[in-house]
Amino acid sequence: MAVAQVVLSQGAAWGQREFREPLDAVAYVLLLIGPAAILFRRKFPVVASAVALMATYVYTWLDYPLGPVYFAPAILLFCLVTQGLRLVAWIMAGVTLAVFIAYGYLGSQLSLGLFHDLAVTAFITLVMVIAELTRIWRERRAQQQRAADEETRRQASEERLTMAQELHDVLAHNISLIHVQASTALHLIDDQPEQARTALTTIKAASKEVLGEMRSVLSVLREGAPRSPTAGLDRLDDLAERSGLDVTIKRVGSRPLPLQVERAAYRIVQESLTNAARHAPGSRVAVRLEYGADELTVSVTDTGATTPGALSEEGSGNGIPGMRERASALGGTLVAGPSGDGFQVSARLPLPQEDR
Repeated sequence: MAVAQVVLSQGAAWGQREFREPLDAVAYVLLLIGPAAILFRRKFPVVASAVALMATYVYTWLDYPLGPVYFAPAILLFCLVTQGLRLVAWIMAGVTLAVFIAYGYLGSQLSLGLFHDLAVTAFITLVMVIAELTRIWRERRAQQQRAADEETRRQASEERLTMAQELHDVLAHNISLIHVQASTALHLIDDQPEQARTALTTIKAASKEVLGEMRSVLSVLREGAPRSPTAGLDRLDDLAERSGLDVTIKRVGSRPLPLQVERAAYRIVQESLTNAARHAPGSRVAVRLEYGADELTVSVTDTGATTPGALSEEGSGNGIPGMRERASALGGTLVAGPSGDGFQVSARLPLPQEDR
């Protein structure tokens, strides 16, 4: 800016040589004060602007060539507005306007008149309006960035909650199954060793399953890890086989499902089988999936316990509320309660309209 003001002022001096004073040492010092003040615009914005404007006033009233000398003061007024010192900036702009208009009538050797007043007013107003528009644009951009950061934090929080729920479902189901089968194996190991062997085989498969699912859920913490659901309805047969219950699965209709709906339906069936294994061992369980045009209906019904539940008095008590939260998160509903001698869980999960 110092180079620009000095060099361009020399050109202005040549063009205004007939009615302006030639540039001398004082003029060059005044031309350099404004650019030097720009260096202090961040630490001392008000003082820097005041010094630059005073130097400009003196330069103008001494009748040196006009034009480039106003670059630095304009930049400093712009910076005052964008730094939030709007009132100070507008006051300085008003004072500058008054000084220059007064110069047109009192200090100049020429009769500048109304055109000079309008030109000075337009120039100062233009600088201030551009500064205000820039400030508004920056504030809106900062607000949008804050909103984007907040949305990112919210999504991260929701993802952590989803992971926690996934871990709860995986652990609750498989560890409950392991506990039930271990109790069965201990009870039968002396009298019916073959059935005890079957129970131990189920424990081995369930423990392997829980380790695999935990790795899959926790892998989302690693950069670039896949974020697909860890379980789908295509694995219901394996889930039923590991449950230790007599489970029948019936599907009515078929259609592609959104990943969130498929995962929620799987977890609802999984939690229902966990509760049945805990509270109604030996029961027969019917799982029904009905694919409608607008919703997926999931129903899990057991016939009631035939032997005392090994874990009937244990558990966190979060199974049914957790299933209900999964359904509600998708805009669906879940009802759970006694059904004859047994228990029934019924969920309705909305689906998007199929393409026609």
